[in-house]
Amino acid sequence: MRRREFITLLGGAAAAWPLAARAQQPERMRRIGVLMSLAADDPEMKARLAAFLQGLQHLGWADGRNLRIDTRSTAGDAERIRRYAAELVALAPDVILASGGQVVGGLLQATRTVPVVFTQTPDPVGAGFVASLAQPGGNATGFTQFEYGVSAKWLELLKEIAPRVTHAAVLRDPTIPEGIGQFAIIQAVAPSLGVELRPIDVRNAPEIEQAVTVFARGANGGLIVPASGLANVHRELIITLAARHRLPAVYPFRFYVTGGGLISYGPDSIDPHRRAAGYVDRILKGEKPADLPVQAPTKFETVINLKTAKALGLGVPPSVLARADEVIE
Repeated sequence: MRRREFITLLGGAAAAWPLAARAQQPERMRRIGVLMSLAADDPEMKARLAAFLQGLQHLGWADGRNLRIDTRSTAGDAERIRRYAAELVALAPDVILASGGQVVGGLLQATRTVPVVFTQTPDPVGAGFVASLAQPGGNATGFTQFEYGVSAKWLELLKEIAPRVTHAAVLRDPTIPEGIGQFAIIQAVAPSLGVELRPIDVRNAPEIEQAVTVFARGANGGLIVPASGLANVHRELIITLAARHRLPAVYPFRFYVTGGGLISYGPDSIDPHRRAAGYVDRILKGEKPADLPVQAPTKFETVINLKTAKALGLGVPPSVLARADEVIE
């Protein structure tokens, strides 16, 4: 081989070495925090997390390959929310998923710089999490739970499936502003449906049990459970009390009805977590939460449990069955 050819060959090989070395380098590891409002062993929590991970995987992100995911579950406990929010922020993640409006406040008290993508959050503007839905403006954006107008549907469904109901207890969490907002909408339609409402403020399991037990002593009663982190955490107790006292009850999400509740109307609680993966992907690629508009639910569903209806001695009207997205036998 001629000397010039050898030098040219050697030079070409040398130029290729950095390229080969770069190709063999592992992908940059990014870090995501996940703060959940439900308990770690809650099936709903597991379904939400699985949907989020599937959404990330579809976009090319995988835990252990190019992501490290740190998850904390609070079970609705205020002290855990504060502690776990601080823990996740201290890990310096690239972005944090806040699943459930109950945990968003704690996170934003812990950081105003780490990007936060929230789900299942009823009124992020009213709560001060974002400046507006179109222009969040800070370090948080995400997916709202629903508009307050949906609340009227709960009383309408209760009256349709249990016409005898003339008194309805509304279990609400007084520590959150949406508890008042949801009740105001229900109250606005109650006179036209001939139903007297009784707002019941509850903060823990003993208060829920006492309040429902006392209310059930009256005749022709029904129960409305507005959306709240408190109700989600204690849903098994609420469903058990409704069955024990033979109270027709309307709930805000499907997972109440699959757990034995009578009927629900509300947004799909899993889908926003798949959609949240898209926002996390965009943030990891350089976009800012301040510029990503808060999105509203795209799927609403009515779910009925016929077994529970039968146990309560209720015949579900054909009109309700026809509108149902899912009927549990």
